[in-house]
Amino acid sequence: MNVKATLSPEDVARACADAMWKEDDASKGLGMELVEIKPGHATMAMTVQPHMVNGQRICHGGYIFTLADSAFAFACNSHNDRAVAAQGSVTFIRPGKLGDRLVATAREVSRSGRSGIYDVRVTAGDSVIAEFRGHSRVIPGTWLPDTDIKA
Repeated sequence: MNVKATLSPEDVARACADAMWKEDDASKGLGMELVEIKPGHATMAMTVQPHMVNGQRICHGGYIFTLADSAFAFACNSHNDRAVAAQGSVTFIRPGKLGDRLVATAREVSRSGRSGIYDVRVTAGDSVIAEFRGHSRVIPGTWLPDTDIKA
């Protein structure tokens, strides 16, 4: 029996995330956690640490962007196509504060050919901290060997 037929889209998403996470020193180094992964969706979390606050004593926007970008990356790489960001933008709504657990939830809006659009909402509890939109581009290669998934 061919192994390709045994992996569901959810299994593929998890296997891709596991392969990516193994090499993602940036996300791990910032204390991020991959909370959930599904095809076209990813949720990541990070607690705002003292080294992440700026002169205003709020979370530096670069860290919020990075958390959203990481969730975006896991969402757009969940189909076993290697994808990178072509463009990303963020709108900051409220500040993140020291000790906040920031949660970034990414969802696929559109995926066609080599291009994708993903929205990411960053929250702290019930408060929306930022909204991010990322555009992905598929590059050559896959996360899993060709024998692992159905083409």
